[in-house]
Amino acid sequence: WFSGDDVYIANENERQEYVLNENGIIFVGNARYIEARAWYYGQFQDLLNICLTMLDLSLYYRQDPAMDVSRRGDPKYLGRVISSMINGNDNDNGVLLGKWQGSFHSHENPSRWDGSVVILKKWRQDNYRPVQYGQCWVFAGVMCTVLRCLGIPTRLVSNFNSAHDVDRNLSIDKYYDSSGRSLNISKDSTWDYHVWNESWFIRPDLGRSYNGWQVLDATPQEQSKG
Repeated sequence: WFSGDDVYIANENERQEYVLNENGIIFVGNARYIEARAWYYGQFQDLLNICLTMLDLSLYYRQDPAMDVSRRGDPKYLGRVISSMINGNDNDNGVLLGKWQGSFHSHENPSRWDGSVVILKKWRQDNYRPVQYGQCWVFAGVMCTVLRCLGIPTRLVSNFNSAHDVDRNLSIDKYYDSSGRSLNISKDSTWDYHVWNESWFIRPDLGRSYNGWQVLDATPQEQSKG
């Protein structure tokens, strides 16, 4: 609400939706059959200490505590730390372990989650061991909760027929032999859908034209800066 803040949104309706609203809809499925899945963010449900502990468990804090704490007022930095901590793939006591194939019988099927609060409290109850299991919409839902709890306006984005361009050549490559059989060469992939987050803050490092919604993705796909 303070106009001098890096995360200030002038529109009151957007503040109500992207800061204060504890309930939302996550769109999943495929382009021909889009499913609306209810999600309880619950960012005001006694989660602040859990979110602050999340910062203290991060690799960023462990590597340089003084530097980390000094930058916690910067939403760019905070977004990167939180996006790393939402998944447990970095040996950093992250919140959720991802799984996309095989059986889920020994743990929770990702499709059964309907809110962030129970996940975050289970993470604390289990002494900050990753909760099993999550997929993209679960990562995005939990990340939205944590960032809203810490005061950063955040929303979810769903994209259908979503492509992951691993080699960054701006195309999705598929290879076939002379008989038309698919060859498992390319690391590129396409999915029915993918869900990530956008957070609202200014970008003094890039210039005013870049102010506004910034993309953040907590789903573990490939390493970023190690």
